[in-house]
Amino acid sequence: MSPPRQHAWIGLGSNLDGPREHVERALGELDRLPLTRRIAASRLYASAPLGPADQPDYINAVALLATRLSPLALLDQLQALEQRHGRVRRRRWGPRTLDLDLLLFDDQRVTLPRLTLPHPEMARRAFVLVPLAELAPSLVFDGQPLAHRAAGLDTRNLRPMLPQD
Repeated sequence: MSPPRQHAWIGLGSNLDGPREHVERALGELDRLPLTRRIAASRLYASAPLGPADQPDYINAVALLATRLSPLALLDQLQALEQRHGRVRRRRWGPRTLDLDLLLFDDQRVTLPRLTLPHPEMARRAFVLVPLAELAPSLVFDGQPLAHRAAGLDTRNLRPMLPQD
C-alpha cells in the first residue's frame, strides 16, 4: 500500500541567468518529480531582493503539489532540481538561479536540522505570502486566513508580472 497523498506548498524564486525562464521551467519540472504532481501555481511576481541589495530583482511564485513523498524526500528532490538549474550557495540571501523552499506540508510541524515546517520566515515575506494567498486565500496559518495575513504586509516592492514582462 502506498503512502497517502499529501499537499505541499513550494516557494520558487530566481534572480540570475533568465530568472523568469528558470521559474517557469521549474514549475513544469515540479510536475515530473517522483510520486508528485503539480495541482496549481500562482502568477509570477517580481520583487526586490530580501538580502544584499547588490543583486537583481527576483521572480517569485508559489506552487501546490500533491505528493506521496515524505517531507525530507521532497526536500531532497527540490534540492536536486535546484542543482540541475545550476544553483550555487555562496552567501546567505545572495543571488541564485533557482531557490525552492518547502513552505507547508499539509498541517505537519517539523523541526529538523535540514528542515523546519512551516517555513519559519514565510509569514514575513510578501513575495511568499501574496502568491500563496492567491492560490489559497482561506488557508489558515497561525490562526489567520492567508489573505488576511498577506493584506497586512508591505507589498510596495512586489508586483505581479504580465505575460509581456
